[in-house]
Amino acid sequence: MMFPMASSRAGRAMHDRGAPRPPRHQPAGRERSRGPVNAGLAGTGLVADDLYLMAHHELTGRPLLQPRPLGIGLAGALLAELMLGGSITVRPGGVVLAGRSWPADDLARRVRDQIAGEYQPRPLPEWLLFWARTAAVDLAGRLERAGYLMRVGGWVRRRPGRWVSVDPDWAFGPLLRVRSALDPARPFDPREVALAGLAVASGLGFRLDQYLTPVGRALAEAIGYLGPDLRELIAQTQAAVDSALLSHRI
Repeated sequence: MMFPMASSRAGRAMHDRGAPRPPRHQPAGRERSRGPVNAGLAGTGLVADDLYLMAHHELTGRPLLQPRPLGIGLAGALLAELMLGGSITVRPGGVVLAGRSWPADDLARRVRDQIAGEYQPRPLPEWLLFWARTAAVDLAGRLERAGYLMRVGGWVRRRPGRWVSVDPDWAFGPLLRVRSALDPARPFDPREVALAGLAVASGLGFRLDQYLTPVGRALAEAIGYLGPDLRELIAQTQAAVDSALLSHRI
């Protein structure tokens, strides 16, 4: 497993270009928490939601990665949710099979049912590329329904709208969870470690470097405690992202 990834430079370059900082958007009828603990920082509890927030600018909503690496990373996070819940498994040979549990979330259930409906099981890399096509839009919609994103713009001809954080502070919640995953003083949490591994595999290692101070547990060590399915998923996600970046340069 290759950490840190060279591909994170592409995401860093996109983030460093920056964009004008718009005023913080306040959706009608919603009051932002201003107490000592912002409840929105806790997140939805879903890996792909956290990765989406990490992969987009907290104010402008612009993606920090190129479209293909972003889609692959988010697809990996959706599959990670199903693995963590026992809804899918990876068998020897790398094929993905549906498990006996159904996720409560509509999007995750759709992913699981698509996998279950295949007459012949397909390998993990194929599912990463399949769900990469729609993962960003699907997850933005899920986060909008959960109250974390809202749609802005779209009234200018030929310029689509985009999703932005309801509260930009909430975008830093996933970074706090990644820090927790790498803190040896805290209990091991496979969801947080999977998030950290997929973030780096997607090319978001620069986000960890920007906002997190060094901690005691190395990422590779933490990933080693995950089950074989999640370890394989992180490795295949990184391989697919690297391949996408290489083909883009060629």
